[in-house]
Amino acid sequence: MFKKILLAFIVTTNSFALEISIDSAKDNFIKYSTLTISDSDTFLCQEIKDDFDVTTEIICTFSKMPSEDIQNIQNDFFKVNSLKKSDAFFITIKPLYKIKLIADIFDLTKDDTVFSADVKFAKRWSVVGYKDTFPLFEEKQKSALALNLPFYLDKDKFPFVGGLDLEGNPVHIKKVEDVTEYLKVKEDFAQKRYDDALDIIEAVLQNYPHTLFKSEFIYYKIKVYDKLKDYENVISNAKLFLREYSSDENIPEVLALIAKAYAQIEQPSDADYFFDRLFSEHKGNKFAQWGYIYKGEMLEASGGDSQALKYYKKALYETRDLDVAASAAYHLSQMLVENNPKEAAKYAMKIIKAKPSYFMKNLKSSIDLMQALADADEYKVAATIADTMLKNMGPTYDEYESLLKDKALWLAKTDDKKAALEALNDYLKKFPDGDYIDKIQVAKDGLFFESSDANSSVKLAKYNKLIAEYKGDSIGERALYEKAKLLLKEKKYADLLSMKKELATLDRETFKDIDSIIHQAIIGLMESSLKNKNCKNVLVIANDYNISLSNSWDNGIYECAMKGGDFQLSKSIASKNLATKDLQERKKWLYRYIRIDFETGNYSELIDAAKDLIALIDNEKTSPYKDIYRYLFDAYERLNEKENMIKTMAKIEDIFGVNYKDIDRYVAMISLGTALKDDNMVIHYGTNVMKIQKASHSYAQTPYVEFTLYGAYMNQNEYKKALEVIKSLDQRSLSKDVRARQKYLLGMVLSKLHRDKEAKKAYEEAIKADANSAWAKLAKSALEL
Repeated sequence: MFKKILLAFIVTTNSFALEISIDSAKDNFIKYSTLTISDSDTFLCQEIKDDFDVTTEIICTFSKMPSEDIQNIQNDFFKVNSLKKSDAFFITIKPLYKIKLIADIFDLTKDDTVFSADVKFAKRWSVVGYKDTFPLFEEKQKSALALNLPFYLDKDKFPFVGGLDLEGNPVHIKKVEDVTEYLKVKEDFAQKRYDDALDIIEAVLQNYPHTLFKSEFIYYKIKVYDKLKDYENVISNAKLFLREYSSDENIPEVLALIAKAYAQIEQPSDADYFFDRLFSEHKGNKFAQWGYIYKGEMLEASGGDSQALKYYKKALYETRDLDVAASAAYHLSQMLVENNPKEAAKYAMKIIKAKPSYFMKNLKSSIDLMQALADADEYKVAATIADTMLKNMGPTYDEYESLLKDKALWLAKTDDKKAALEALNDYLKKFPDGDYIDKIQVAKDGLFFESSDANSSVKLAKYNKLIAEYKGDSIGERALYEKAKLLLKEKKYADLLSMKKELATLDRETFKDIDSIIHQAIIGLMESSLKNKNCKNVLVIANDYNISLSNSWDNGIYECAMKGGDFQLSKSIASKNLATKDLQERKKWLYRYIRIDFETGNYSELIDAAKDLIALIDNEKTSPYKDIYRYLFDAYERLNEKENMIKTMAKIEDIFGVNYKDIDRYVAMISLGTALKDDNMVIHYGTNVMKIQKASHSYAQTPYVEFTLYGAYMNQNEYKKALEVIKSLDQRSLSKDVRARQKYLLGMVLSKLHRDKEAKKAYEEAIKADANSAWAKLAKSALEL
């Protein structure tokens, strides 16, 4: 069983041609991988082994430099890195399990003789990565006395036959009668003469069963049956094609069509088999992207709307083919228009910008989509679709007048009054006696309710007069609505919100965007509060209204929320920014999210988020987010994850060195070392704490650190160091009991150093410090010995 996954990196200049490829395979169901490095010139590769003769690294050296950087490569068996140094270029291969280096110095297609050769230079080297047992062949130890005899291949060469046809018979060049027919099939298919194309294909396959174009004829036969929606014949012919022409360049398209066919006849398990093959074997291919659409259609038909959306989006954002993109966007618009019309409109606009003619492929379906968008108040997009179709049809179409009317009326409901007036006049000109003349005239008159040349003060006075004079009438309601729009435009958000009670009485069917106006006023007030750093107002608005601002305001909201202790709000702001595609922004918000988790005691989630952030940091020592390791350590400490505390503290020391900010963390490590009975850990971090305290003239961790460090030194019989530590407390102010303890411990270490006179003095000082303490009693006992 052999499965090949090729990752090839080729670097070429006038004098340097380097190729690196990785293959993966199985030998007797056990996975292994091969890495091949080749160049036009010979180069050195050498194994680096440890004391147990195990290869830990392979280094290949080149005397020339590549013209461009080579990216690092990694799979399940290798890590491949490149390095430029002085005038040399190096490639290093490190194993994840085991590796073996092999020099490929023979070309079996050219060389007649092969033999075992131990060389240091070759144009091609292979590296085999494996877990336990070396694959493919058995390794045997060679005797030092064994002979290295060549193996001759020249007597075993086979005769040259030449080209063969599909049955394995020699090809005899003669008149090829089927070429003309093949070209006719292609033309008929392009002209959508599917039945004619099918007749030619059947005749050719009957008259020329061994035609060199057999694969092409079957390929077109599959495509024709797909166009005719004869899915049973698509399946039978596709199976034949896949079996007979497994390496054909049209395999991706055939896989897509057979998967689609199975989906159409409601056999999803068979469809999924071919979809899986298509997606795994031909990722990135145009027909794999068509496959995403076909699978989306299958899922949508079976009620799997959420999964269908994912496949349509995958097709849209991965493809560079306009037809695929247009089809995917069209499906997305149709699916989303009922529940998420704004999103549906967004995808419809993608079609309009990239391939507007696509709407004419299915006129009825496109009109339905356009109408649904208009019903959801997406008038601008609906009008644009209508305009697109009008440009692709003439007045002779039955739908022409209706589309022209819809375009004009929808534009009249937008802010683009100039375009609306132009469209309304266009209808009046082309259909002066049309079926929709009354509606068009009313819409045109309504455009001029608001005078375009008056300033805002004049307009506001006009609206106030109309509101007072026509209270309870449609004119007064329209004036109230127009006043709200004007206040919004003038950014007088507080004034607008003071009208909220009156605006609530307006008919939502007539004034459909009134809630949006109020919402925008709330947002505007929030934004101005953020701009002026009025955090109190920001938090009041956030609590009173359920609003969402653009991402550009997230920094201010987050800072206000953190300042006011509203961690729920700050976390919601951080959460929505975690999926940003901007790497720097994502790092910033991940770091903020972690801060919130720490403040709220959500340590397990903090750890997961910290790992994500660490994976994004390029240079830990210069990163503005290097403090993440401190948060991570503190979380591990609170969760009592001892091993992770040790690993993270090592990272903190590497990044920050011995730092006053970490003194509490060093104390935590001292406590951990004590719990683990690891004196070396206690000594290491105890020494750090003493250095920091001495440098800062601050002794907050005294005497705990000194007593613990003293104990560790005593355990290791480091009496002089223990003496130095315990004596340092002579300079510190201690309680009577603690002083008694210090003097007693001083006496102990002096006794160990055979300085009995000094020890006796220390014991006496312990008794003097606090005669009633336990330490004084121990000191008395020591003096009696």
